[in-house]
Amino acid sequence: MSSFPRSALAGLGRHPARLSTVLVVIIGILLPFWVDAYWLSTLVFVLVAALGALGLDVLTGRTGQISLGHAFFLMVGAYTGGYLGVNLHESALFWIPAAGIVAGLLGAVAATTAMRLRGLYLGIVTIGLVYIGQWVATNWTTVSGGSGGRTLAVPGNGTFSFANGLHLGSLSITENGLYYYTAFVLLALGMMYVHNLGHSRVGRNMAAVRDRELAAAVLGVNVARTKTTAFIVSSIMAGVAGAMYGSFLSFVTPGQFDLLLSIQYVIIVVVGGLGALWGPLLGAFFVVGLPALLQNEAASLPFLEGGTRTTGIPVTDATDLLYGVLLIVFLLVEPRGIVGLAHRIGSLVRRRRATPKELGVVPSLTQEG
Repeated sequence: MSSFPRSALAGLGRHPARLSTVLVVIIGILLPFWVDAYWLSTLVFVLVAALGALGLDVLTGRTGQISLGHAFFLMVGAYTGGYLGVNLHESALFWIPAAGIVAGLLGAVAATTAMRLRGLYLGIVTIGLVYIGQWVATNWTTVSGGSGGRTLAVPGNGTFSFANGLHLGSLSITENGLYYYTAFVLLALGMMYVHNLGHSRVGRNMAAVRDRELAAAVLGVNVARTKTTAFIVSSIMAGVAGAMYGSFLSFVTPGQFDLLLSIQYVIIVVVGGLGALWGPLLGAFFVVGLPALLQNEAASLPFLEGGTRTTGIPVTDATDLLYGVLLIVFLLVEPRGIVGLAHRIGSLVRRRRATPKELGVVPSLTQEG
């Protein structure tokens, strides 16, 4: 009996990436019991943002298609979930996946237009999606509630509702905790799918289109189908993330899904690391977690409003400045983002620990009399 866990641990030890994944999962499961309500709600926003950014990374990081319209698909997911959950009283088991499906269908429609464009022109067209979506949401009051916004559904099924929490004997999970674990599971499923996608023929076609579209077409890759697939996958994940985002906020307005939100998602995937599986999560910790950290520590930081000085930089301005500086630094110094920086540090550590033989250095032999 004892040989099984030992062999399992030995197998993980031979695969550091698997061991790191197992440790992250264990920490992720236990994390809600270690943090207070403020940080738990922040973690929910981080995981939801990571799920949405994971979809954008499939489109931009893995297929090379620039998109500044991600906020549109987040909005579609939020309002789809809200309408199905509140107006039609559907279960969360229905409206969460339905939000992804509706966003995916609209992503397929948008892809037909984007097929003829690339680079900057594609980015400009996707910006148009944001403004079209806001206009529709403002005027389609039955679904969106208009410019004043609307209330969204709390996940539940039958008599069970997130609002009541979950009590299992002495174990009690709050409403925020349930949102956290739901977002955690959705993100884990999304990452497993993207990991498998990257090792499939479709994923290799996406990489070929990203690296050299013309060469990919010459080699027989169906470029139009590959781009359409990337748009659909990206939109589905954004729709699910939007449904979770709106539900956790409980109230949304069309103005929340603006161009700035799309730009923030671009920052997430760039800073985290384009085309890296863990990039969206790391980038979300930076973009979503950093403002929460600065807001929480504002009283002890003299350069922020609320600090020891009478005047200071507002927290929002400080985070915007930091975003800009670090984005420039990453693009110039480490284009692969936080993931690339971690690989570089790990490589330096391994080189320092390596023996001369492992480094390929053969010491010279000198003969002394």
